[in-house]
Amino acid sequence: MIQSMTGFGKHVLQLPGKKITVEVKSLNSKSLDINARVPQVYREKELELRNTIAQALNRGKIDFSLYVESNGEEASTRINQSVVRDYMAQLGEISQGEELRLLEMALRLPDTLKTEREELDPKEFAQIQEAVSKALEALIVFRSEEGLTLEADFNQRIENLQELLKEVVARDTERLSAVRERLEKAVADLQEAADPNRFEQELIYYLEKYDITEEKVRLNKHLEYFLNTMNSEASNGKKLGFISQEIGREINTIGSKANDATMQRLVVQMKDELEKIKEQMLNVL
Repeated sequence: MIQSMTGFGKHVLQLPGKKITVEVKSLNSKSLDINARVPQVYREKELELRNTIAQALNRGKIDFSLYVESNGEEASTRINQSVVRDYMAQLGEISQGEELRLLEMALRLPDTLKTEREELDPKEFAQIQEAVSKALEALIVFRSEEGLTLEADFNQRIENLQELLKEVVARDTERLSAVRERLEKAVADLQEAADPNRFEQELIYYLEKYDITEEKVRLNKHLEYFLNTMNSEASNGKKLGFISQEIGREINTIGSKANDATMQRLVVQMKDELEKIKEQMLNVL
Protein backbone atom coordinates (compact mmCIF):
# COMPACT_ATOMS: atom_id res chain seq x y z
CA MET A 1 0.00 0.00 0.00
CA ILE A 2 1.45 3.32 -1.02
CA GLN A 3 1.44 6.49 1.05
CA SER A 4 1.50 10.10 -0.01
CA MET A 5 4.27 12.37 1.26
CA THR A 6 1.66 15.10 1.78
CA GLY A 7 0.06 15.06 5.20
CA PHE A 8 -0.90 16.96 8.35
CA GLY A 9 -1.18 15.93 11.99
CA LYS A 10 -2.12 17.87 15.11
CA HIS A 11 -2.54 17.18 18.81
CA VAL A 12 -3.43 19.54 21.67
CA LEU A 13 -2.15 18.91 25.18
CA GLN A 14 -3.84 20.73 28.08
CA LEU A 15 -1.59 21.11 31.13
CA PRO A 16 -2.04 23.09 34.37
CA GLY A 17 -1.31 26.70 33.48
CA LYS A 18 -0.65 26.15 29.77
CA LYS A 19 -1.89 24.66 26.53
CA ILE A 20 0.62 22.97 24.21
CA THR A 21 -0.20 22.42 20.54
CA VAL A 22 1.85 20.08 18.36
CA GLU A 23 1.55 20.38 14.56
CA VAL A 24 3.37 18.33 11.91
CA LYS A 25 3.05 19.03 8.18
CA SER A 26 4.80 17.16 5.37
CA LEU A 27 5.33 17.85 1.67
CA ASN A 28 7.17 15.90 -1.03
CA SER A 29 10.95 15.81 -1.00
CA LYS A 30 13.66 13.43 -2.23
CA SER A 31 15.01 13.07 1.31
CA LEU A 32 14.02 13.83 4.90
CA ASP A 33 14.20 17.55 5.63
CA ILE A 34 12.95 18.61 9.09
CA ASN A 35 12.26 22.24 9.97
CA ALA A 36 11.49 22.54 13.71
CA ARG A 37 10.04 25.50 15.62
CA VAL A 38 10.44 24.86 19.34
CA PRO A 39 10.19 27.31 22.31
CA GLN A 40 13.43 28.12 24.10
CA VAL A 41 12.60 26.06 27.20
CA TYR A 42 12.37 22.88 25.09
CA ARG A 43 15.36 23.66 22.86
CA GLU A 44 17.62 21.22 24.70
CA LYS A 45 15.25 18.42 23.66
CA GLU A 46 15.02 19.46 20.00
CA LEU A 47 17.41 16.74 18.80
CA GLU A 48 15.40 14.11 20.62
CA LEU A 49 12.20 15.38 19.00
CA ARG A 50 13.86 15.37 15.58
CA ASN A 51 14.90 11.74 16.07
CA THR A 52 11.33 10.80 16.97
CA ILE A 53 10.08 12.44 13.77
CA ALA A 54 12.81 10.83 11.64
CA GLN A 55 11.93 7.35 12.93
CA ALA A 56 8.24 7.83 12.08
CA LEU A 57 8.59 9.59 8.72
CA ASN A 58 11.06 8.23 6.17
CA ARG A 59 10.95 11.03 3.63
CA GLY A 60 9.45 14.43 3.01
CA LYS A 61 9.87 18.10 3.82
CA ILE A 62 8.64 18.21 7.42
CA ASP A 63 7.48 21.34 9.26
CA PHE A 64 7.27 20.63 13.00
CA SER A 65 5.84 23.26 15.37
CA LEU A 66 5.44 23.27 19.13
CA TYR A 67 3.26 26.12 20.43
CA VAL A 68 2.84 27.00 24.13
CA GLU A 69 -0.01 29.22 25.33
CA SER A 70 0.02 30.34 28.97
CA ASN A 71 -3.34 30.89 30.70
CA GLY A 72 -1.86 33.71 32.80
CA GLU A 73 -1.84 31.80 36.10
CA GLU A 74 1.94 31.72 36.06
CA ALA A 75 4.20 34.57 35.06
CA SER A 76 7.87 34.14 34.39
CA THR A 77 8.58 37.91 34.62
CA ARG A 78 8.41 39.44 38.11
CA ILE A 79 9.10 42.84 39.72
CA ASN A 80 12.47 43.09 41.45
CA GLN A 81 11.05 44.61 44.65
CA SER A 82 14.34 45.30 46.45
CA VAL A 83 15.70 47.24 43.45
CA VAL A 84 12.47 49.24 43.11
CA ARG A 85 12.49 50.18 46.83
CA ASP A 86 16.11 51.28 46.58
CA TYR A 87 15.31 53.44 43.52
CA MET A 88 12.35 55.03 45.31
CA ALA A 89 14.45 55.81 48.39
CA GLN A 90 17.12 57.48 46.27
CA LEU A 91 14.51 59.45 44.28
CA GLY A 92 12.88 60.55 47.57
CA GLU A 93 16.21 61.94 48.78
CA ILE A 94 16.59 63.96 45.62
CA SER A 95 13.09 65.44 45.54
CA GLN A 96 9.92 65.18 47.54
CA GLY A 97 7.02 63.63 45.68
CA GLU A 98 4.06 61.37 45.99
CA GLU A 99 4.92 57.70 46.49
CA LEU A 100 2.92 56.64 43.43
CA ARG A 101 4.82 59.12 41.27
CA LEU A 102 8.15 57.89 42.65
CA LEU A 103 7.06 54.29 41.88
CA GLU A 104 6.27 55.18 38.27
CA MET A 105 9.69 56.77 37.88
CA ALA A 106 11.46 53.83 39.54
CA LEU A 107 9.81 51.25 37.29
CA ARG A 108 11.30 52.98 34.25
CA LEU A 109 14.84 52.47 35.55
CA PRO A 110 17.02 49.41 34.70
CA ASP A 111 16.74 45.99 36.40
CA THR A 112 13.32 46.62 37.93
CA LEU A 113 11.95 43.53 36.18
CA LYS A 114 13.52 40.11 36.38
CA THR A 115 12.75 37.08 34.24
CA GLU A 116 12.91 33.75 35.95
CA ARG A 117 14.23 31.03 33.66
CA GLU A 118 11.67 28.24 33.41
CA GLU A 119 13.11 24.80 34.05
CA LEU A 120 12.06 21.84 31.93
CA ASP A 121 9.86 19.41 33.83
CA PRO A 122 10.68 15.78 32.83
CA LYS A 123 7.08 14.65 33.44
CA GLU A 124 5.80 17.48 31.28
CA PHE A 125 8.21 16.61 28.48
CA ALA A 126 7.11 12.97 28.62
CA GLN A 127 3.55 14.18 27.97
CA ILE A 128 4.83 16.35 25.11
CA GLN A 129 6.55 13.32 23.58
CA GLU A 130 3.27 11.44 23.70
CA ALA A 131 1.53 14.38 22.04
CA VAL A 132 4.17 14.41 19.29
CA SER A 133 3.61 10.67 18.72
CA LYS A 134 -0.14 11.20 18.40
CA ALA A 135 0.36 14.08 15.94
CA LEU A 136 2.68 11.84 13.88
CA GLU A 137 0.09 9.05 13.94
CA ALA A 138 -2.53 11.48 12.64
CA LEU A 139 -0.16 12.56 9.85
CA ILE A 140 0.49 8.93 8.84
CA VAL A 141 -3.26 8.29 8.67
CA PHE A 142 -3.57 11.38 6.46
CA ARG A 143 -0.76 10.07 4.23
CA SER A 144 -2.45 6.67 3.93
CA GLU A 145 -5.77 8.23 2.92
CA GLU A 146 -4.02 10.35 0.30
CA GLY A 147 -2.19 7.20 -0.82
CA LEU A 148 -5.50 5.49 -1.61
CA THR A 149 -6.33 8.30 -4.03
CA LEU A 150 -2.92 7.97 -5.70
CA GLU A 151 -3.28 4.19 -5.86
CA ALA A 152 -6.63 4.45 -7.64
CA ASP A 153 -5.12 6.83 -10.19
CA PHE A 154 -2.07 4.58 -10.78
CA ASN A 155 -4.30 1.53 -11.24
CA GLN A 156 -6.27 3.38 -13.90
CA ARG A 157 -3.11 4.58 -15.70
CA ILE A 158 -1.52 1.11 -15.70
CA GLU A 159 -4.77 -0.41 -16.96
CA ASN A 160 -4.78 2.16 -19.78
CA LEU A 161 -1.19 1.25 -20.66
CA GLN A 162 -2.06 -2.46 -20.70
CA GLU A 163 -4.96 -1.81 -23.07
CA LEU A 164 -2.75 0.29 -25.34
CA LEU A 165 -0.14 -2.48 -25.31
CA LYS A 166 -2.80 -4.95 -26.47
CA GLU A 167 -3.52 -2.62 -29.40
CA VAL A 168 0.21 -2.47 -30.16
CA VAL A 169 0.37 -6.28 -30.16
CA ALA A 170 -2.65 -6.50 -32.46
CA ARG A 171 -1.17 -3.91 -34.83
CA ASP A 172 2.29 -5.50 -34.88
CA THR A 173 1.47 -8.33 -37.33
CA GLU A 174 -0.14 -5.94 -39.83
CA ARG A 175 2.75 -3.52 -39.39
CA LEU A 176 5.43 -6.07 -40.35
CA SER A 177 3.41 -7.13 -43.39
CA ALA A 178 3.15 -3.49 -44.42
CA VAL A 179 6.91 -3.01 -43.97
CA ARG A 180 7.57 -6.08 -46.16
CA GLU A 181 5.25 -4.76 -48.87
CA ARG A 182 6.95 -1.35 -48.87
CA LEU A 183 10.39 -2.90 -49.22
CA GLU A 184 9.26 -5.20 -52.04
CA LYS A 185 7.64 -2.28 -53.86
CA ALA A 186 10.80 -0.19 -53.44
CA VAL A 187 12.89 -2.93 -55.05
CA ALA A 188 10.35 -3.40 -57.86
CA ASP A 189 10.37 0.34 -58.59
CA LEU A 190 14.12 0.14 -59.23
CA GLN A 191 13.33 -1.91 -62.37
CA GLU A 192 16.43 -3.95 -61.68
CA ALA A 193 16.66 -7.72 -61.29
CA ALA A 194 17.38 -8.65 -57.69
CA ASP A 195 18.87 -11.83 -56.36
CA PRO A 196 15.93 -13.45 -54.51
CA ASN A 197 18.20 -15.01 -51.88
CA ARG A 198 20.03 -11.74 -51.20
CA PHE A 199 16.76 -9.85 -51.13
CA GLU A 200 15.31 -12.28 -48.61
CA GLN A 201 18.39 -11.91 -46.41
CA GLU A 202 18.13 -8.11 -46.49
CA LEU A 203 14.41 -8.30 -45.83
CA ILE A 204 14.95 -10.49 -42.77
CA TYR A 205 17.62 -8.04 -41.55
CA TYR A 206 15.27 -5.08 -41.75
CA LEU A 207 12.35 -6.96 -40.25
CA GLU A 208 14.55 -7.95 -37.30
CA LYS A 209 15.47 -4.29 -36.82
CA TYR A 210 11.77 -3.44 -36.62
CA ASP A 211 10.90 -6.42 -34.41
CA ILE A 212 9.49 -5.38 -31.01
CA THR A 213 8.74 -8.80 -29.54
CA GLU A 214 11.18 -8.39 -26.64
CA GLU A 215 9.98 -4.87 -25.91
CA LYS A 216 6.35 -6.02 -25.75
CA VAL A 217 7.19 -8.81 -23.33
CA ARG A 218 9.37 -6.60 -21.10
CA LEU A 219 6.82 -3.79 -21.07
CA ASN A 220 4.08 -6.18 -19.98
CA LYS A 221 6.33 -7.52 -17.20
CA HIS A 222 7.21 -4.00 -16.03
CA LEU A 223 3.50 -3.07 -15.81
CA GLU A 224 2.79 -6.16 -13.73
CA TYR A 225 5.81 -5.46 -11.53
CA PHE A 226 4.58 -1.90 -10.95
CA LEU A 227 1.21 -3.18 -9.71
CA ASN A 228 2.80 -5.84 -7.48
CA THR A 229 5.18 -3.29 -5.93
CA MET A 230 2.38 -0.80 -5.39
CA ASN A 231 0.29 -3.42 -3.58
CA SER A 232 3.12 -4.55 -1.29
CA GLU A 233 2.94 -3.80 2.44
CA ALA A 234 5.56 -1.02 2.45
CA SER A 235 5.27 2.15 0.41
CA ASN A 236 8.31 2.48 -1.88
CA GLY A 237 8.03 5.51 -4.15
CA LYS A 238 11.69 5.34 -5.21
CA LYS A 239 11.29 1.76 -6.44
CA LEU A 240 8.11 2.65 -8.32
CA GLY A 241 10.04 5.55 -9.86
CA PHE A 242 12.73 3.17 -11.14
CA ILE A 243 10.08 0.86 -12.62
CA SER A 244 8.49 3.87 -14.33
CA GLN A 245 11.83 4.65 -15.96
CA GLU A 246 12.02 1.09 -17.31
CA ILE A 247 8.47 1.36 -18.63
CA GLY A 248 9.43 4.57 -20.41
CA ARG A 249 12.53 2.95 -21.90
CA GLU A 250 10.47 0.14 -23.50
CA ILE A 251 7.84 2.56 -24.80
CA ASN A 252 10.54 4.73 -26.38
CA THR A 253 12.16 1.71 -28.05
CA ILE A 254 8.82 0.59 -29.46
CA GLY A 255 8.33 4.10 -30.82
CA SER A 256 11.77 4.16 -32.46
CA LYS A 257 11.17 0.78 -34.12
CA ALA A 258 7.53 1.31 -35.04
CA ASN A 259 7.90 2.75 -38.55
CA ASP A 260 4.11 2.82 -38.60
CA ALA A 261 1.77 5.80 -38.16
CA THR A 262 -0.92 3.86 -36.28
CA MET A 263 1.58 2.40 -33.83
CA GLN A 264 3.24 5.79 -33.36
CA ARG A 265 -0.12 7.23 -32.28
CA LEU A 266 -0.47 4.41 -29.73
CA VAL A 267 3.05 5.13 -28.46
CA VAL A 268 2.18 8.82 -28.01
CA GLN A 269 -0.85 7.85 -25.93
CA MET A 270 1.31 5.51 -23.83
CA LYS A 271 3.83 8.29 -23.21
CA ASP A 272 1.01 10.59 -22.11
CA GLU A 273 -0.26 8.03 -19.57
CA LEU A 274 3.26 7.42 -18.27
CA GLU A 275 3.92 11.16 -17.89
CA LYS A 276 0.83 11.45 -15.68
CA ILE A 277 2.15 8.57 -13.55
CA LYS A 278 5.53 10.28 -13.18
CA GLU A 279 3.89 13.55 -12.12
CA GLN A 280 1.98 11.82 -9.34
CA MET A 281 5.02 9.72 -8.43
CA LEU A 282 6.65 12.81 -6.93
CA ASN A 283 4.11 12.65 -4.11
CA VAL A 284 4.62 8.97 -3.24
CA LEU A 285 6.54 8.13 -0.09
